[in-house]
This record gives sequence, structure tokens and C-alpha cells, in this order.
Amino acid sequence: MKKSLPKSIIVLVFIIGTLLSCKKDIVLDEQDLATKWADMTLFITKNTPSNSPTYASRCLGYIGLTMYESFVYADSSYQSLTGQLDGLDSLPKPNPTIKYDWKLALNAAQASILKNIYNQTSDQNKLKIDSLEKTIFEYYTKNKEDKALIERSVSFGKEVAKVIFEWSKTDGGYRGYLRNFDKKMVYPNHLGSWKPPLYGQSFSHYPLQPHWGENRTFLISNHQIPDPKPIPYDTLPNSAYYKQFLAVYNQEKSLTQAQKEAAIWWGDDPDETFTPPGHSYYLATLVIKKAKPNLMKCVETYAKVGLGVADAFTNCWKWKYKFFTERPNTFIPQYIDKFWESFWPDPPFPAFPSGHAIQAASTATILSSLYGEKFSFTDDAHVGRKRDELRNVDFKARHFESFWQVAEETAKSRFYGGIHVPQDNEAGLEKGKVVAENIIQLKWKK
Repeated sequence: MKKSLPKSIIVLVFIIGTLLSCKKDIVLDEQDLATKWADMTLFITKNTPSNSPTYASRCLGYIGLTMYESFVYADSSYQSLTGQLDGLDSLPKPNPTIKYDWKLALNAAQASILKNIYNQTSDQNKLKIDSLEKTIFEYYTKNKEDKALIERSVSFGKEVAKVIFEWSKTDGGYRGYLRNFDKKMVYPNHLGSWKPPLYGQSFSHYPLQPHWGENRTFLISNHQIPDPKPIPYDTLPNSAYYKQFLAVYNQEKSLTQAQKEAAIWWGDDPDETFTPPGHSYYLATLVIKKAKPNLMKCVETYAKVGLGVADAFTNCWKWKYKFFTERPNTFIPQYIDKFWESFWPDPPFPAFPSGHAIQAASTATILSSLYGEKFSFTDDAHVGRKRDELRNVDFKARHFESFWQVAEETAKSRFYGGIHVPQDNEAGLEKGKVVAENIIQLKWKK
């Protein structure tokens, strides 16, 4: 006589069967292919060790460019950036006599470049990338019978990613996370030079990525931007230099709760978040989700923002280590108030110009050119993060009516935090705009 299955197993099988039968197919809107890969990019950025803002900016440059180059032939009014970027002399070209599925190409290219550019990320993270690639691949091939078209589209995307990744190895920043601090570096020792802070974000007393400014920029024109000019050192109370630090000191004594909220919102500590350039990439996603442009404009947006934050940081680090200027935490205790301490801890690198300001200005200029100067949106990047008990501040969403308003608040947040004087922010905002304008002036369309 046959034994019947236990009732508990029968019930379990029924539940699983019901769930599978009720499972709905995913639906991807026009923008979703781009934004889902952007979301995955920022997940990897946040969850990969030793990922400094400098290194993250570089990764976003290559990832955004790969998205663009793997899809650009979908729109005949656009063209490849081959020959317009420093050292990128050739990329794969499609056969004009046969068809491709450019969404499949983009999907394959993003998975490939993300795993290669963040080759130090965990195997678990790489499996997440593979899973997203498979989900999207299955969605776009569900009713396709042309196997040859599918294969050549995927192959084209992977080949674009491969060529861009090989080119990336020659820029000076390849595997830069292995060289975050140079223990053999001899510090410049001039009046007003940077000193390791007692109250800092890093345990290291060596400055972060001192050679990053020697890396190749994506655009030759961005490498040729004239240097900003810092105010000459002076300790006299009525001097322009002294007044820069006095402004920080006076602001710190009267910080409002709203200013404290801005200071922690834009901190974007790489140990806990997707870094400042990652925040800019996130803003691009917010804008795309609200504006709902076609997919070509989506990939153009990510490419421009990625190139912008990358070249902004390379230039910023070149100038930081050329001028090697101090922060308020060294000047104020020595010349204004020996018991003073900044609201936000010092990052481990020189001050002038502000990295937050330069990359935020680049992003704001690019997004304004694409979506108009007046654009209302809410940044919810850090909503849900645990309250900062030390500073008695919650992470509250920020609403903006323009992109430049974001750039100005990002810059001011470092002033509120007490880690940048006004000239650091002013120079950053000014030079970030120049970086972006050079990118906008590339020949994106035929």
C-alpha cells in the first residue's frame, strides 16, 4: 500500500505552486534599463572596500561612457566620442548592413565594465551584477527567435566594454585603491601648508591619493584648465587670508539646525555611502525618473555626469597637491581660538579647492544643459539612515528648485561643517563649471 505524503509537505508544495503561478512578469519602462544599471553601479560603489571619492569618480566616468558607447548607434543623430577623448582612438563599430538589439548591447556592456572596473568587489556583488544582467537579458529576448541577432548584440556590448576597460588601464588610476596613501611622501612645508588633523575622518596621517592629479583626464581641454589662485598666506587679523578662517569660526558659533542638516547630508563618507561623485550620479537618476526622457538621452546624461565628476576630481587633486593648503582645524586653533573644533571632521587631504564644490558644479552645469536650469526635485539619497546622535541631527530629504541650488548647498555644507573656507568653495564652483562646459562642447551629435 502506498504511503501518502505528510500534510505539511502537501501544504508547502501548494503554497510554492500558488506563489509561482501568481508571479508577475517584470515590466521595464524606457528609462529603466539605464536607471537599473545606475542603481547597481551605486550599490557596488557603496559596498566595495577602499573606494575613495577619487577612485569612485574615475569608475563612474568609464561606466557612464560605456553605457553611451554601447547604445549610441541606436540613434542616427548621435555619434561616438571616439577621437574626442584623450587616447580613445578607436572603438568597435557595428556592421551597418545588419541589425542589432542595442538594449541587449547596453545590458551586456554595463555588466562587463562594472565587474572589471570594480574588480576588487566581492564575489557576492559580482553575482548580483550577473543576476541583473540575466534578468534584463531574459526580458528583452523573451519573444525573440533570431539567435544570431541576440549573440552579435551581446558580443558588441561586451567588446565595447573590453576596449574601454583596456584603455582605462593606461590613465594612471588603474587599481588606485591599492595606493590610497603614500607613506614615502615628503610633505611640502610652507606657511599655511596642510597638516594631518587631530580631528579627522581617517586614522591615516598621510594625505589621500597624492598622485591622483597626475592621472589622464578624459578630455585634453580639461587637463589644460588654468589653475585657480588661492589667497596669499597671512596671519594679520585684517588680512584677506585671516578673514577666510574667521568666517568659518563665526559661522560655527551660530550654526542653525538646517545648516547642520545640510552639513551631514552632503558629507557622503565613503565608508558609509556611495561617495560625493556617487551622489551626483544618484541625482542624475532622480532627474531621469522624473523627466522620463528617451533612452538615448538617459545614456547621454550618465555619460556626461560620469565624465564630469571624473575630470573634476582629477583636476581638483592636481590643485590640492600643488597648493597643499591648510584647513580651518589647523589655522583657527593657532591664531583665533585654541579650543575650537569643526562641526564635521577633516578629510585626509589638503583643502584648496573643494572637491565637493567642483564635482557638484560640474554636475549642476551638465544637468542644467540637458533638462533646463529650473528643475524641481527632492533628493532622498540618505532618507532612512540612522540619526547622527553625536551631532543631534537627522537625515532629512532636501528639496531643490534648480541644479545650481544643489551645487551651492553642497559647497556651503563644507563651510557649515568647518572644513572649508569660502575661497575653497568659490574656486571649486568656478572650475567645476569649466570642466562641464568642455564636456558639453564635445560633438555628441552629428
